[in-house]
Amino acid sequence: MTSAADLFTPLTLKRGPAAPNRLVLAPLTNTQSYADGTLAEDEYRWLTLRAEGGFGWVTTCASHVQPSGQGFPGQLGCFSDDHLPGLTRLAEGLREAGALSSLQLHHAGIRAFDGVTDKVGPSAHAETGARAMSEAEVEQLVEDFIRAAQRAEQAGFDGVQIHGGHGYILTQFLSAQYNQRDDRWGGSLDNRARLLFAILDGIRATCRPDFQIGVRISTERFGLELPDMIEVARQLLASDALDYLDLSLWDFTKQPEDSQFAGRTLMSLFTELPRGEIKLGVAGKIMSAADARAALDAGADYVAIGKAGIMAHDFPKRVQADANFASPALPIAAAQLANEGISPTLMTYLRGFPGFIAD
Repeated sequence: MTSAADLFTPLTLKRGPAAPNRLVLAPLTNTQSYADGTLAEDEYRWLTLRAEGGFGWVTTCASHVQPSGQGFPGQLGCFSDDHLPGLTRLAEGLREAGALSSLQLHHAGIRAFDGVTDKVGPSAHAETGARAMSEAEVEQLVEDFIRAAQRAEQAGFDGVQIHGGHGYILTQFLSAQYNQRDDRWGGSLDNRARLLFAILDGIRATCRPDFQIGVRISTERFGLELPDMIEVARQLLASDALDYLDLSLWDFTKQPEDSQFAGRTLMSLFTELPRGEIKLGVAGKIMSAADARAALDAGADYVAIGKAGIMAHDFPKRVQADANFASPALPIAAAQLANEGISPTLMTYLRGFPGFIAD
């Protein structure tokens, strides 16, 4: 059984530096940067405060690799060299606070926010008005993910996390529902996964040897089929290019929606896959020290903390001091969130989630 102390053993990755503990700040939308994608002070403080609070590894919010890939207002960008000064400052701040750092790379595809006038996806999508990308545009997207990773490297991040989940563009390509292409980017699962692996392999080929690369995936919903995602995960975990796989599960204890896997936890379908030196992390309702230990007992190498990291900027330090620590129950008072370094901008975003903030 995992002990409280086990959560604070270093997490050694295949490449690059180790994280000082197994508690990772999950990538969280926070809407706090400027309209042009440059880093704002509120976003810098939001992330560095959590590194100071003991998170051994901090992942940024989704950072878009093309202007057309913006998923929400105030999103951090990585599509231009104009973003480098802010990204460099952020990477330095996280390092000074003692955390491993990862810039999450993202393109929203058909889920781009309303400010994007030319929405694109693997295929045309009537509901959002998105058009199908040309082959040349798909190839350019690969290059723009790679170029964004190079900016992250130049800025001083320890690595990048490729956002392949939550219904964004890589998920859309993986989905037979949203991807109706008949070229080499569509059809079979191997073709639908081609974009993800082209990005992964391209970053590995162009960034320094100790640069850490991870992939975050959803395992169901968003037009995905669970057997497909098990196979994609199997291939990712066999890839020499990868350092870690991050599973966004919504609830690390939940059972699959696919009835053919009834009686199993969703997480167990992935922890049983061979992974070699590649680390496997999970996110989903990990709200206490006990939850974190249970996730490691169930086969994860680390846990990605979302809501609990919002409500307690020093969640790891509190867990280290109290093996029974649990995050406050929702709803939480706005004044309490303010004490955790939540800016008015982020507070406004969180009010969009019913039952999060007590008025």
